Amino acid sequence: MAEKLLELKRVSMAFGGLHVVNELDLHVDEGEIVSVIGPNGAGKTTLFNLITGVYEPTEGDIVFAGRSIKGMDPHKITKLGIARTFQTLRLFLNMTVIENVMAAAFAHTRAGAFRAMLRTPGMRREEGEIRNLAEERLAFFGQRLMGYRWNQPAYSLSYANRRRLEIARATATNPRLLLLDEPAAGMNPTETHEISELIGKLRDEGGYTILVIEHDMLDHGVKISEGSFEYVATDERVVEAYLGTKATATK
Repeated sequence: MAEKLLELKRVSMAFGGLHVVNELDLHVDEGEIVSVIGPNGAGKTTLFNLITGVYEPTEGDIVFAGRSIKGMDPHKITKLGIARTFQTLRLFLNMTVIENVMAAAFAHTRAGAFRAMLRTPGMRREEGEIRNLAEERLAFFGQRLMGYRWNQPAYSLSYANRRRLEIARATATNPRLLLLDEPAAGMNPTETHEISELIGKLRDEGGYTILVIEHDMLDHGVKISEGSFEYVATDERVVEAYLGTKATATK
């Protein structure tokens, strides 16, 4: 039986009188890919902000690897093994591709400001290890982020490759759980298919557990369906939430 890596227990989040997430139960098992699907305003990004410590739930608990992370600082949650991407890209556009990935890994180094300024042997050794890690993470994405691209500024990448770079940067923190916020947003059908294949590769070859947000089943912060794609796609509550009418049988 797979280990329950992430669990939300009746989690609610309210901003004043506005309930964005309401008594949400959710779990992600080790090695799973779980999609949270819902329209704009459903509370999807708020969910990620709760898991990563940006917000603290007004009610309920969030448990990661058997430990409550409710109220924990975001950098501590990252160190425990949760990394995320954002709906709006947050790359360092004037830094090179490899520097973007190295920047994420530097947050987990043992070197302090004093060692960094003096360029001690230990600091230089650690910097070399970080570069090797960044090269390894970028190599996972194949030719899209390889070779000459390492030394190109991030702004020179196509939109789809910027999305890939943000995922590569997230993996540089050595997470167990990846939170991907609409990774295919703004892409054409071919690019969307490639990102879907990449997510499968991240799980199967990278060993990551993945929770992914897709715009395309929350409804006003409430989970209305859970299960396989076939089950959710035909659930009357889902059809009603998206189309405004209950499903009717056709001959």
